[in-house]
Amino acid sequence: MRPRSLDEYQGQKHILGQGKPLRTAIEKTRLHSMIYWGPPGTGKTTLARLLASASGYEFHTLSAVLAGVKEIRAAVEQAKLTKDQSGRGTVLFIDEVHRFNKSQQDAFLPHVEDGTLLFVGATTENPSFELNNALLSRARVYVLKALQEDELICILQHAQTDTDRGLGREQLKIADEDLHLLAQAADGDARRALNLLEIAAGLAEQGVISHEVILEVSAGQVRRFDKGGEAFYDQISALHKSVRGSAPDAALYWLCRMLDGGCDALYIARRVVRMASEDIGNADPRALELALNASAGRIPRKWALPARPCSIPTPNAARVCT
Repeated sequence: MRPRSLDEYQGQKHILGQGKPLRTAIEKTRLHSMIYWGPPGTGKTTLARLLASASGYEFHTLSAVLAGVKEIRAAVEQAKLTKDQSGRGTVLFIDEVHRFNKSQQDAFLPHVEDGTLLFVGATTENPSFELNNALLSRARVYVLKALQEDELICILQHAQTDTDRGLGREQLKIADEDLHLLAQAADGDARRALNLLEIAAGLAEQGVISHEVILEVSAGQVRRFDKGGEAFYDQISALHKSVRGSAPDAALYWLCRMLDGGCDALYIARRVVRMASEDIGNADPRALELALNASAGRIPRKWALPARPCSIPTPNAARVCT
């Protein structure tokens, strides 16, 4: 179900909408080396493939997890051979480029500089922290965002009806509200959404994907979270800002989301102590005492809140809220 054209591509309107910089560069074949930074399942590899096909370039891919300097040199030699024989350029796509060390990143520089290849890297980590300045100065960074629910639903509907590559031949029926549940469980990840739909299709009976099947498939799906990574610091920052901005619903949301994603509860307890001291302070002197008691597991009974259901539609989060 990988999109075959920019019109099929879902999401990233901020860089691929009409008149936006990356779409204009692709349509006018004014290509440059670039780095895609975003969470998994947002279309980084697909976008690199579309860039190559739309411009008539050869597409060569390497994984930074498996490749080394030897593979890089082989790819460069292949790019030189292609350019000499057919005059076509080569897009060299490096997945998880942040995994390369300094010497491996430096191996690209002269070939990017002389135009032997067009370098396209994909990373889930902040390039400013993980990539060399010399490489960053030769490539433009594009930020890819997690897909919205309506975009995921479009992808799911397309997969459901496509008779060539999707499930269209099976003529499966699924309720609109169940598609929404799958999109919510995917948490902005198109790959996860398609995997969930495929699993649900395998459990369908008499051409119908029931609501019970959808609940079973989507149960236990953890939210996007990478311990010690970019999303981790984004979420703990959102928790701090929610408390500082006196937004209790938002604070509870980010608290439950981090716990549901597997964050260490003791780490969050220490951060709550900091919030009570730095963000709340004298506005409520009891906050620090309450936070300290909670972190030590000694919440006074008179301060204990009654259990109530959580608004996040996942079993783990509901348990955490209670």
